Amino acid sequence: MQGFTTPLGKRVCNVLRFLFPVPKDDSKRVMTFANQSDYISFRHHTYDQPRGSKSLTLKEVGPRFEMRVFQIKLGTLEQQEAETEWALRPYMRSGKKRKL
Repeated sequence: MQGFTTPLGKRVCNVLRFLFPVPKDDSKRVMTFANQSDYISFRHHTYDQPRGSKSLTLKEVGPRFEMRVFQIKLGTLEQQEAETEWALRPYMRSGKKRKL
């Protein structure tokens, strides 16, 4: 997890963290979630350490995609009337971006 420093970022980090099971001790897989400009990049890697070497080799194996948080709802999927915790507003706080 990289770049999830705001309170909303920490909440999204917790949501993404609990999507995957706890890794086993001998697991050699790494999932990377990197937040940059409100887009979350996902990468899936495996690593290997050659014998007698101190360095690791990282190999990208799985899907690669980018996503953006649209909405966070409190509750489970079965609840029809779940309260919306956060929703994307496309023109929210756009004054700073206009200067760029």
